Amino acid sequence: MDPSATATPMPRPCPLPSMLPWLLLALSALSTPARAEPDTYAIDPVHTRVLVAVDHAGFSTALGTLSGAQGTLWFDPDADDWRGARVEVDLPLECLDFGDEAWNRATLARGLLDAEAHPVARFVSTRVEPLDAQRARIFGQLRLRGVEREVAMEVRLNAARRHPLPPFRRTVGFSATAILSRADFGIDAWQSMIGDAVELRIEAEATRTRNVARADADADANADSEPGADAASDDATSGADAPTDLFDAADAAAREAAENPDPPADASPPPAPPRPSDPEPVP
Repeated sequence: MDPSATATPMPRPCPLPSMLPWLLLALSALSTPARAEPDTYAIDPVHTRVLVAVDHAGFSTALGTLSGAQGTLWFDPDADDWRGARVEVDLPLECLDFGDEAWNRATLARGLLDAEAHPVARFVSTRVEPLDAQRARIFGQLRLRGVEREVAMEVRLNAARRHPLPPFRRTVGFSATAILSRADFGIDAWQSMIGDAVELRIEAEATRTRNVARADADADANADSEPGADAASDDATSGADAPTDLFDAADAAAREAAENPDPPADASPPPAPPRPSDPEPVP
């Protein structure tokens, strides 16, 4: 008998299902941790200021300051690097101050900044090059006098923590420097008197705002938790996300108590002032 006639046929190898590569791709995507969206911070106009330095006919360096910045920062201080950071900020040119009213008017006039036609300078970041855990180079488009040019800033992170004063929100602070050519923005008047290179030194603070998506997730989690857990969660997060007006009220009450302390419980009332004697007759 031919042995091959009775041998059990070997099973044919099954081809890979057409969906298997897609399934492996999906599994690999699930195994890769998702990058969290950076928190949103509001630029603090009080504690954000730009120092402007420009040569004055070779005699000195004229110094001006610009305050009143408004804008938004997207930043995660706990991230491995700053690549996810973004910033958009507006600077009101009318707040530029060189310490002299006549000089301020000349700087804002049509021959230089032309602030009447272009009252706001705007910077929008485009990319970030991390240097180390505390420093990065931020590139962006600066719009000044109706002209946009790329500007690079060297930025250092000074601190990222909850502010010690009300409303106790998470705050980040930065120092930055940049150099630009005023001629690049069409500001080319008074070349014999005003240098072309403009040095910028920026000190900035930004305060975290409530993240809507995170707030919704926290609300859903609290709805499924025990009744007592809501209060504990509120207590844990109140310092970072509580409304400002509540903390302002508490701060005002604390100042009032400090300025007008209550007398000790065992203190006796002060003696009544002596009754003045009858006035002597006027001669």
